[in-house]
Amino acid sequence: MSERVIMLGNEAIARGAYEAGVKVSSAYPGTPSTEVSEYLVQYRDDVYEEWAPNEKVAAEVAVGASLAGVRSMVCMKHVGLNVASDPLYSVSYMGVNGGLVFMVADDPGLYSSQNEQDTRMVARASQVPVIEPSDSAEAKDFFKIAFDLSEQFDRPFIFRTTTRLSHSQGIVELQDRKNIPDKPYEKNVRKNVMMPGNAKLRHIEIEKRNLELAEAANTLPINKVEMNDTKIGVITSGIPYQYVKEALPNASVLKLGMVNPLPRKLIEEFASKVDTLYVVEELDPVIEEQVKSWGIKAIGKEIFTVQGEYSANMVMKAILKEAPETDVPAEIPQRPPILCPGCPHRSVYHVMNKLKLHAAGDIGCYTLGAVAPLSVVDTTMCMGSGISTLHGMEKAKGKEYIKDWVAVIGDSTFLHTGVNSLMNMVYNNATGTVVILDNSTTGMTGHQDHAATGKTLQGDPTYMINIPALCRAIGVKNVTEINAFDIVLLEKTLKEEVAKDEVSVIITKTPCVLLDKSRKPVYISHEDKCKKCGMCLKPGCPAITKNPDGTVHIDDTICTGCGLCETLCKFGAIELAKAGV
Repeated sequence: MSERVIMLGNEAIARGAYEAGVKVSSAYPGTPSTEVSEYLVQYRDDVYEEWAPNEKVAAEVAVGASLAGVRSMVCMKHVGLNVASDPLYSVSYMGVNGGLVFMVADDPGLYSSQNEQDTRMVARASQVPVIEPSDSAEAKDFFKIAFDLSEQFDRPFIFRTTTRLSHSQGIVELQDRKNIPDKPYEKNVRKNVMMPGNAKLRHIEIEKRNLELAEAANTLPINKVEMNDTKIGVITSGIPYQYVKEALPNASVLKLGMVNPLPRKLIEEFASKVDTLYVVEELDPVIEEQVKSWGIKAIGKEIFTVQGEYSANMVMKAILKEAPETDVPAEIPQRPPILCPGCPHRSVYHVMNKLKLHAAGDIGCYTLGAVAPLSVVDTTMCMGSGISTLHGMEKAKGKEYIKDWVAVIGDSTFLHTGVNSLMNMVYNNATGTVVILDNSTTGMTGHQDHAATGKTLQGDPTYMINIPALCRAIGVKNVTEINAFDIVLLEKTLKEEVAKDEVSVIITKTPCVLLDKSRKPVYISHEDKCKKCGMCLKPGCPAITKNPDGTVHIDDTICTGCGLCETLCKFGAIELAKAGV
């Protein structure tokens, strides 16, 4: 079969996995990698796909499948690789049986992340080879090549993408699925059991493999030389290749598909043929530093930033010193980050704000509780960190210090790494209060299921983890489940629990408003009854605005009928206009 279609980069990667003969895929959702797993579901007859509780577990599932003899993969965003780094570093020594690929999406420009780390740096430290595509067609084809090379050189591979590639479209030529026979499992303790004596020997072996791979990289077709005018030569890879070709159409280009290890002979030969050599790469100078360490003169971060995404205009300005003419950007309204109308987190943060509580936060929609007018979340670091951060504060300053603090975390994030932090609180005699904002989904990345929703990635029903029971099972005596919109009971509960001298967990169990696609109830405001007190405006719902005369207006096109505003209004100026269906 051969058919040309338009695909997003993530969709093309999923297609590449299918065509490569992958049989097992495990992942944790994280923008910009999430859709790879969601697109894989269409191939469920041939590929088993799952959401794992976190990236470490997902990686270990993929390693297990590889050891059993089938091609397997694990998907995550760049910060997820930190969570999976423990198995990554060890499987680098072990090698593979069936092909094994870590699909990792970086986020230059910080569109949806807490840092801009460069996966290539992690790959160099863990001595794992990296392949990087520059468009959707390469995303599909290079993914297949990654599995072939993984098995040929007995190495796990990282397949690095970025936000731009993940969500950009390109033409892809579909091909049939490879029929890859399962490899037989053979017990090999010296290769697969990473005790110190074995690991020492495996380290020697992977150094040999890496040298072989570096030599092979000089002739791999995914590393391509495009000789044109030799006044300017550019070494580049991934999406920046597209910018280079647009900005410098006449330049000679060495386009690297494998960015670790680098093809030294190929680079030296290319460098010898051009007058001035540039290295164009987003984020860290990974290629540049190695090239310069070989005594090759090159220009890179002297003229390029280590921050954010690049563009064709940036490349043109940096190298040619030409500023292309561009239109003045249109002035558009500001769109500050804000919780959705009807979000159950808003009512929780409103109550916390009223009580003047500080929150040690976590990664998810609820991070938006840091911005005005809610202004409750004081810290956000990484998945599961809010609980541990609160615990650290208590151990540093004492239990009285955290009487006006809570930790907040989502249901998916709690299962990701928060449960470990909660165990630590109980084990080490903490007294803090943890609020689990359970909206029954992984909201920030697009409403994926998890272990407490009762559905698998493939949509099949499964056991639903009971979060209150889990908290009690690890020793939390004070566990309260409450409706997020019952603000009277929520306020009472928060006051009681933060005053206690033992660990408490409050679970605000209210589904994300976007999960229910039915028509929502709508509230209206009676301006003649409005006293202009502003109470209904305090939670910052985008459906409520202030009129010029100080009264309020409710936009019925975005109101979701949560009823928070009606609860706050003491003058009967807000009422239900029509019920949902």
